[in-house]
Amino acid sequence: MIVAERKPISKIVEMVAAYEKVLLVGCGTCVAVCLAGGEKEVQILAQELRLKARSDGRKQTFDEVTLTRQCDKEYLELIATRVKDYDALLSTACGAGVQFLAERYDSVRVLPALDTRFIGVALGAGEWQQRCIACADCVLDQTGGICPKTMCAKGLVNGPCGGTNHGKCEVNPETDCAWTLIYNRLKKLDRLDLMRGVAPLKRFKPSVHPARFHHMAYKRFDETD
Repeated sequence: MIVAERKPISKIVEMVAAYEKVLLVGCGTCVAVCLAGGEKEVQILAQELRLKARSDGRKQTFDEVTLTRQCDKEYLELIATRVKDYDALLSTACGAGVQFLAERYDSVRVLPALDTRFIGVALGAGEWQQRCIACADCVLDQTGGICPKTMCAKGLVNGPCGGTNHGKCEVNPETDCAWTLIYNRLKKLDRLDLMRGVAPLKRFKPSVHPARFHHMAYKRFDETD
């Protein structure tokens, strides 16, 4: 999932200070799971902003709505009749959601309340770790399901480097060496033969930004290769 965190309240207050009526738009998927931008977090943020405005003597209105997702057009349409009543939209979605919201409602200022961190997994209560850099060139079949591009501090696809020390990374001695983890996983699977070859050079073409993907099932016949 996409992991994000809320910006400091001082930064958010600064962003919305010039607007009298602000609609907070939450996102009920990834950022709700990581406790940053779901319905509950939107309610808390709205109340903080109301209290701050009152304390500073500003007449501001902060209303709330939480969509299932902000990265799908059909959900954005649910607020179409409300947007015209506001000076700004404060989105608690990831960066992709903020951009899509701004594209759909380009006549009103759209502001980001969160900082998007990474694609990751939950390690425990309130703790997440990056596991994927979305490189579009996945090698997990060769590395026992452990991503060297993400888990290795140097992003090495042919490892380990000379800095590994007793299974730890020289960049951060508290971090496990990704290639030690890969070795142990492949040994457990009896597939150490996968480490004897040399991985091909990384294909950078799929990583050109902005990336785009069109599912084959939705392409016209004349668009297929």
